[in-house]
Amino acid sequence: MSYFQCPGCGYVYDEAKGDAHEGYPPGLKFADLPEEFVCPDCAVRYKEDFVSVESL
Repeated sequence: MSYFQCPGCGYVYDEAKGDAHEGYPPGLKFADLPEEFVCPDCAVRYKEDFVSVESL
């Protein structure tokens, strides 16, 4: 599983954990998030702006 970090605020989407508060279950790949996904903390709008990170 991978981590993806928002360049605007540092929020990290962890594929292993998902984001239950936003309705994304554990194991949901970042690539499988809906196209309309935005950062839940700062509303960065584009998934391609998120940066893949190796670890936290």
